[in-house]
Formats: sequence, C-alpha cells, structure tokens
Amino acid sequence: MRKRNKFKHVAYLLLALAMLLYALPQLSPGTGSGFVFAFGIAWCAFAFLVIAAHLHFILGVDEEKAKRLEAVRKAKLNNWQAKWSEEGQASQQS
Repeated sequence: MRKRNKFKHVAYLLLALAMLLYALPQLSPGTGSGFVFAFGIAWCAFAFLVIAAHLHFILGVDEEKAKRLEAVRKAKLNNWQAKWSEEGQASQQS
C-alpha cells in the first residue's frame, strides 16, 4: 500500500509541474492589468507549495521523523519501566 500511495504523490507532482510549466510562459508583466499579473504570481506560489508538499512526502522526511520519535518514545518507556521496577523492589525490601 505504501508504494501505491507514493505513486499517487508522484503523479500529482508531475501534474502540478506540467500545469506550472504551461502557465509560466503566459505570465508576463507587460500584458494585462496589475491584478492579472498578481493573480498569476499568487497562483504560481500555490503551485510551488503543492510541489514542495509532494516532494516532502516522496522523499520520506515524515518517515524519518516518525522513526526518530518512536526511538525516543521507546527510550522513555524503558526509563520509566526501570524506574518503576526499582521503586517496586525498594518498596518490597522495606
């Protein structure tokens, strides 16, 4: 299921790149009013955000972060368990 999910993100990334490459040549500061050009710039900014989000997912940045967080959680759990077992042994000896 993970591969299919990444394939979907690759497809959407390529679609966003194609739309951006189609729109960029039609944007020029000399044609139309300032509002048309400002809309084009805003649209391109959103397209770059979409591309960046898909690249972030494809490169697996979240997976690496999740693995590091899981390692921290396991270390904390081990520390708590060691602390509780020490407290339990101390209370039994009393």
